[in-house]
Amino acid sequence: MRHLYRGRKLKRTASHRKALLNSLATSLLEHKRIHTTLAKAKEMRPFVESLITRSKHAMANEKAGLLPEGHTVDVHNRRMVGRFIKNKAVLQELFDTIAPMVESRPGGYTRIIKIGFRRGDAGETAIIELVDWSAPQDGHVSKSKKKKVATKKSAPKVKAAPAPKVEEVVALAPVVEEIIEVVEPIVEVAPVVEEVVAEVTAEETTEVAENTDAPTEEAK
Repeated sequence: MRHLYRGRKLKRTASHRKALLNSLATSLLEHKRIHTTLAKAKEMRPFVESLITRSKHAMANEKAGLLPEGHTVDVHNRRMVGRFIKNKAVLQELFDTIAPMVESRPGGYTRIIKIGFRRGDAGETAIIELVDWSAPQDGHVSKSKKKKVATKKSAPKVKAAPAPKVEEVVALAPVVEEIIEVVEPIVEVAPVVEEVVAEVTAEETTEVAENTDAPTEEAK
């Protein structure tokens, strides 16, 4: 039986397993989020969090001045972490950027999110990421009620009459021509009719005036 054998072997030798964890931790600290199998993510989580805790201790020692005489940075902790993180740029980012960001967080620097099974071998996969670099909207639910903005009621829209079709216009063309032929003579005769009406009204007015004057002369 496997007694006192802590951790997952991941089907690798001891040296291969150590190299794998070093590589995964370096990628996570560099990119802040990686996609791997669930077993590797669970095995890497305590490993990379211990490195982040060392960087926090180094920053605390530097702020408190608990360093050997003549030292301005905690060389010891940097060398201890440098045994596993071989990339100097990533090592510098861990102590200068990541450590100040997680200073107030008492552990739990990473998060594992299961994303289903891998095609081919059906291996369970997951995403492991640094909590302080994840999207701010993840898991955030706003409890404040949105205020309703009063909007002015717009006037009811009047639907425009549909334009006549070309076929209807072509069908009505003969009827329009007949109406024009009837209306044109009437328009031409209109001035003459107006003159005749004016003469007739003038004659009627004169006759009425003469009839009104005749009784007055007889009365005299």
